[in-house]
Amino acid sequence: MRSAEFDREHVLRQAMTAFMQHGYSKTSMQKLTQATGLHPGSIYCAFNNKKGLLLASVEQYQKDKNEQFAQLCASHDNIKSALQAFLADIAHPCASNEATKVCLLTRTLSEVDGQDDEVTQVLANNLSAFEDSLENVLSEAINKGEIGSTPSAKERAQYLVVGIYGLRTYASTGNDPKALKRLSEQLLEHVLR
Repeated sequence: MRSAEFDREHVLRQAMTAFMQHGYSKTSMQKLTQATGLHPGSIYCAFNNKKGLLLASVEQYQKDKNEQFAQLCASHDNIKSALQAFLADIAHPCASNEATKVCLLTRTLSEVDGQDDEVTQVLANNLSAFEDSLENVLSEAINKGEIGSTPSAKERAQYLVVGIYGLRTYASTGNDPKALKRLSEQLLEHVLR
């Protein structure tokens, strides 16, 4: 059987947008074919099924987010300005109706938790890796003397993760963009104390 030829990263990004907009269970194969431009047979050939496409999309999502975060940190002189930019990148889409205001990982986790152990574990691993990357950056800031050593980098990273997902959840209820901006600033202030 001939394998389908397509831009894998583009297809995965289109699929992740569909999953973020509609949720995993409500993203039909028809929606996926519309979003990706692939025929159902090509999706099945390349990813086995909708779950396979979701897992590949999660992998691409995390890769994209890790690269964006690394570039953001590299482009700033200190942790405060890097995290300000990071939170602004989160708050802006949250304040609008953009599909990206929803985190693919947390949306899918809340939808499939307890129903699919494999998907739940993959999502939990990705969320843990995100927390670890924040902890590494915060640990480096502690070592450079940019922030104090207490609370620990781990505690700060955990608080920041909870705050980020709280902001996204709060935004999904249609709250005021000014409030989201203020809350993200307060979150950063607390993390960097």
